[in-house]
Amino acid sequence: MPDYQTILAERRGDVLQLTLNRPDRLNAASLDMADELNAALDRIDGARAVLITGAGRAFCSGADLQGRGERAGSVGQGSHAALTRHYNPLMMKLAELEVPTVAAINGPAAGIGCSIALACDFVVAGASAYFLQAFVNIGLVPDGGASWMLTRLVGKARATEMMMLGEKIGAEKAAGWGLIHKCVGDAELMPEATALAERLAAGPTVALGVMRRNIAEAMDGTYTQALAREAIGQRTAGNSGDAMEGAAAFLQKRKAAFRGA
Repeated sequence: MPDYQTILAERRGDVLQLTLNRPDRLNAASLDMADELNAALDRIDGARAVLITGAGRAFCSGADLQGRGERAGSVGQGSHAALTRHYNPLMMKLAELEVPTVAAINGPAAGIGCSIALACDFVVAGASAYFLQAFVNIGLVPDGGASWMLTRLVGKARATEMMMLGEKIGAEKAAGWGLIHKCVGDAELMPEATALAERLAAGPTVALGVMRRNIAEAMDGTYTQALAREAIGQRTAGNSGDAMEGAAAFLQKRKAAFRGA
C-alpha cells in the first residue's frame, strides 16, 4: 500500500484496514487526511471489505480547526471550499463503494468523524466511545451529510437533540437508539469489528454491493422504485459467479465458498 502521512492503510487478507493516524491530535481530520482517505478508497485493489478505525484513544475528534493557511479551511469562508473540495468527496466515495464497510469506534467520534463513522454499513463501538455533533457549541452547523444521515437513522426528534444540544451520545445509548450496529467492551472492539469485516469480505461481493446501493436509494425513493431497483439488482447479482456457487452449495447441502465475483 502507498505511504500516507495521516492514515495507515493495511491489507489483511480480503479486508482493507484504514486507521486514522494522528493520535496526538485525537485523529482530528485535516484536509490532508480527507484527501488521503479518499485516495486509499480509490485503491482498494480487490479488497472485499473496508474496516476504518482510529489510532490511540480516539476515532476522530472532528475537523482540524488548528490547521494553518489554505489547508485549514474549516471555519469562515474557507469552510465551503473545505467541504466541497475535500470532505464531501470523501463522504461520496464512502457512499458509492462497491464493497461493505465497517467502522470500529475506539473513542470520540465527533463532527466529521461522526459522519465518517455513520457512513459505514456497520458501526461497532467500544463501551467508552461516544458520538458528538459539537457544531452548535462553536456556532457552526453539522456537515459531512450528518443532517441527512441522523434524521434517517434515529428520526427527527433524536437527530434534533444531537444537532441542537451538542451533547455526547454514549456507545450504549447509540446502540439502543439504533444509531449504530453494536456496543461491545473496549477490549473486544477490534476482534469484533475485524471478525465482522472478515465475514463480510467472505460474502457474495456483487450482491452486497447491490444491497448497499438499494438500501441507500430506498431511503428517498418510492416503493415502486424500490421494486424496480431490486429486479435490476437481482439480475446483476444473479449473473455473478457467487450466485452460481451459492445455488450449487444449496443443492449440495454445503457452505458456499464465495469468491467476490
